Amino acid sequence: MWGATDVVEAGVGAAAVEPPALERVRLRAHRRVLWMRLLWASADDPGAQGLAISHADVDRILADPGPLGAAEARFYATDATTRRLGELIADADRRAAGEPRWRRVREAFGLADHEVDFLSLAVAADVEPFFRRVYGYLNDDATLGAATPWLAAALFQWPSGVGIGPASPVGRWRLARPADGGANSWSAGVAWSADPALVAWLVHGTIAEPALAGAVEIVPPAAAPAACLYPAELAALRAFVDALGGPAPPTAIELELVGPVGAGKRTVAAQLAAALGVPLLAADAARLVGADVSAAVAAERITALTRLARLAGALVYWDDVEVVPPPLWPAAATAAPVTVFGARASRSSPAGHGVARRSVTLPALTRADRVVLWRRLSDAPVPAPVSEWTLRPADIVAAARVAPAGAEAVLDACRGQVARDAADVLERVACPYGWDDIVLAPPLLAHLAELEAQAHLRGPVYEEWGFGRLCPVGRGITAMFAGPSGTGKTMAAQVLARSLGLPLYRVDLAGVVNKYIGETEKRLKRVFEACERTNVVLFFDEADALFGRRTQVKDAHDRFANIEIDYLLQRMEQFDGIAILATNRRGDLDEAFLRRLRFVIEFTPPGPRERRALWRRVLAAATPAGEPLLDGIDWDWLADKLAMTGADITATGLGAAFAARAAGTRITMRHVVHAARREMAKHGVIMRGEAFDGVQT
Repeated sequence: MWGATDVVEAGVGAAAVEPPALERVRLRAHRRVLWMRLLWASADDPGAQGLAISHADVDRILADPGPLGAAEARFYATDATTRRLGELIADADRRAAGEPRWRRVREAFGLADHEVDFLSLAVAADVEPFFRRVYGYLNDDATLGAATPWLAAALFQWPSGVGIGPASPVGRWRLARPADGGANSWSAGVAWSADPALVAWLVHGTIAEPALAGAVEIVPPAAAPAACLYPAELAALRAFVDALGGPAPPTAIELELVGPVGAGKRTVAAQLAAALGVPLLAADAARLVGADVSAAVAAERITALTRLARLAGALVYWDDVEVVPPPLWPAAATAAPVTVFGARASRSSPAGHGVARRSVTLPALTRADRVVLWRRLSDAPVPAPVSEWTLRPADIVAAARVAPAGAEAVLDACRGQVARDAADVLERVACPYGWDDIVLAPPLLAHLAELEAQAHLRGPVYEEWGFGRLCPVGRGITAMFAGPSGTGKTMAAQVLARSLGLPLYRVDLAGVVNKYIGETEKRLKRVFEACERTNVVLFFDEADALFGRRTQVKDAHDRFANIEIDYLLQRMEQFDGIAILATNRRGDLDEAFLRRLRFVIEFTPPGPRERRALWRRVLAAATPAGEPLLDGIDWDWLADKLAMTGADITATGLGAAFAARAAGTRITMRHVVHAARREMAKHGVIMRGEAFDGVQT
């Protein structure tokens, strides 16, 4: 059986191995045990044997607490053993107050002295499980082996009126939780347990939050990239934070970084945190609080992120604020002293949540920026896509990873984003034709050559010569190919794309136009962004179906249709890529739309000279093996008498070839005339016998 002196000696021995925060709990528990044993010994009631609650217990519970408290204080002051314990407690309190992690908790969450006491009591039960038996003993209830506000008040001798309630930071930040889930968190007798992540940090310095489900990454200051692509923007953010008090300001700071996916917003956030000398917590917003996460779980995760950020003294970065439901923005914005939101477009901050806010837009990389970034990442020569395309930092990083595999791998990496970003509304078009394959009038060919030259020379003229100042909104090349069907508009787009070394993507208008308000604009935005980023040729075939004359507003449908067209006009003006719009009805297009196009090229039906060249290209003289195919073809008659477009001539030649093969002969004028009749009939033109006077069929 241990005596009072043994208890004191055990407390002294424990001080050498225990953290001060636990030692102060143990020593107070020892002292309280001595007092309770004294009470129980003086209230011994042999007549109450066998009762679960004795008469003496009831008398002690109902006694006036004032004299009882004074008696306890006198016992601690006059008894030699408890007086010695008091000295050890004072020493443990002094050392605990200087312990860095506990000091960090106090400052980060604004805890009062009694809240630190209560949290110490809860943490001690997790660090030393046997404390739970002591707590049951001290609670005078063997079933209540946990920290309770009543026990904390008794051990730490809180003044009257001090307690732990629903508004306490301990509960607000989930540093500890009541066992009943908070239904009776005001009760002095409810059991509380410390948050496991907080305990791990206090005891081991381990920063981890299981509730975050792997959706948050800690980026230490040393891990932030040293090279900065946006020095002016980073300097502006740093100056704003410094002016408001640095990484631990009195008022929460919300920073917004605006830029497309892959622009490097997270890197800028990490560089800002490193400049302030603190780590960054990068949160995957979709996994953390996305649409498939319930509101209750999302709120819990934001609280867990708050604890982690405040304990680590870190900035928090949300990678995609559009994913965060608006009702959660105030909580997310105040999760840390400084929070950075990555956004694809600037947004309005919800009113009334009391933060200092600054929004910064990351500009597109210049040609020189892209070259510098590539050279930091790879020793390989700078590939043409990196220098000439409007790539984002993430695209260049992805391309540099595959640089050892060769130029083709780099090209595929740069272009791969189109398939990922807008595969549902874009269709890749083969480009088998070159300039030698297309037959057009000389003025039309010259106009197309000008378009090709401007597409090739955008970088040097805009950046090296400085003419980009004349195009402050968009630096793309937009062209309209207008003319009747079959005059070569699609083929010309294919020839240009091949000549420029770029893939050609046709926009699926059925996939773009949507009856729901705002959806068409969203899909158009994805189309343009994908094509700007990867430098493809964007081809709107039969564009008048989407870009027709703006209508008079007669109903709500007309009004929203005009909104879609206005958005398209604005987006075309901002476009930095190459877009070709093909239409059969130029007259139906709004003049406001035409003014925003760099080139408007008229495709007219071919004349006799062009038709002759087309017939000779379509009707090959021999098979690939050298066997003659033609017999008695009158090229002059075909060119002069059949006013057909290039597409009609191609279809006619193909029909004549099948007819001749079926007859087992070479292709003759009879086969060609028969196929021409069939083709012209498609357009409602009936070719009668007199049309063929002078030709041998």
